Amino acid sequence: MKTTGNTVLITGATSGIGRGLAERLHARGDTVVVGGRRRALLDEIVAANPGMSSVVVDVADPASIAAAAESVTRDHPALDVVVTMAGIMLPEDLRDPAHLETAEATVVTNLLGTIRTTTAFAPFLAAKPDGVLVTVSSGLASVPLPAAPTYSATKAAVHSFTQSLRVQWADTPLQVVELVPPAVQTTLMGQSDDPNAMPLDEYLDETMRVLTEQPDVEEVLVDRVRFLRDAEAEGRHADVLRVLSAH
Repeated sequence: MKTTGNTVLITGATSGIGRGLAERLHARGDTVVVGGRRRALLDEIVAANPGMSSVVVDVADPASIAAAAESVTRDHPALDVVVTMAGIMLPEDLRDPAHLETAEATVVTNLLGTIRTTTAFAPFLAAKPDGVLVTVSSGLASVPLPAAPTYSATKAAVHSFTQSLRVQWADTPLQVVELVPPAVQTTLMGQSDDPNAMPLDEYLDETMRVLTEQPDVEEVLVDRVRFLRDAEAEGRHADVLRVLSAH
């Protein structure tokens, strides 16, 4: 990924890591298009960041993704980076059949949304000399948070899908990057004030440093996520799962 001069679309950019990343990239000189479901929030972000653009996109709706892909590639022909940030994280009690509604919505948004978005944009990006697709998994792809089982499962699936995506597009210039956040202080699962979560600015600082210093990176792993990501390899998986089970 070029260290500046990119044209970047970020889905799920109206809050949290998505908005923070959009503003960091915009500040360093990239052209940024923020995507989200709510026009009012998109307008607010664009007003606060002159030069940004926006597109309404609901990644749970295939027609919305197709329409966004058509309009963004038409209005921003220099587009060379897409970040599939959009996602939801909700608690579930698997003993209650009512959890299925949450599980299905989570799969549609987090997994199918990622697959549909990458499918919509990959051919366009692969035709660029510096095209980049960025997926977003989680440290919970490696060890699940039992309170959010389907979220954790979808992030494990995104990690696996990303590896296959990278292999299948390997004969093109397309770079496939996976962001792997730890728990970050955002509104996701009410973690804004969680002292055990990484402050958002610290996460963004480290992520931007990795993207700048390692332009060919495949996985953006900040130090705080190693507790989860390396648990299996280091023989700590059962212990980490017990820790997460207390949340």
